[in-house]
Amino acid sequence: MSDLLMIVLAVFIPPLAVFLKVGIRGHFWLNILLTIFFAVPGMIHALWIVMTKR
Repeated sequence: MSDLLMIVLAVFIPPLAVFLKVGIRGHFWLNILLTIFFAVPGMIHALWIVMTKR
C-alpha cells in the first residue's frame, strides 16, 4: 500500500493501519488498547508503526 494511504488510515482507523503493517502481533493489541482508552495515543502509536516498520 502507498505510504500516504497508510498515514491516512493511521489517523482515522489506527488499529487497521497497524494490522495491515504488522499483522496480529503485540503492536496490534497494544494499539487496540490505546485506541479504546485514549484515541490520540492510539493515533500516535499507529503513525509510529507505519513510519518505522518497513
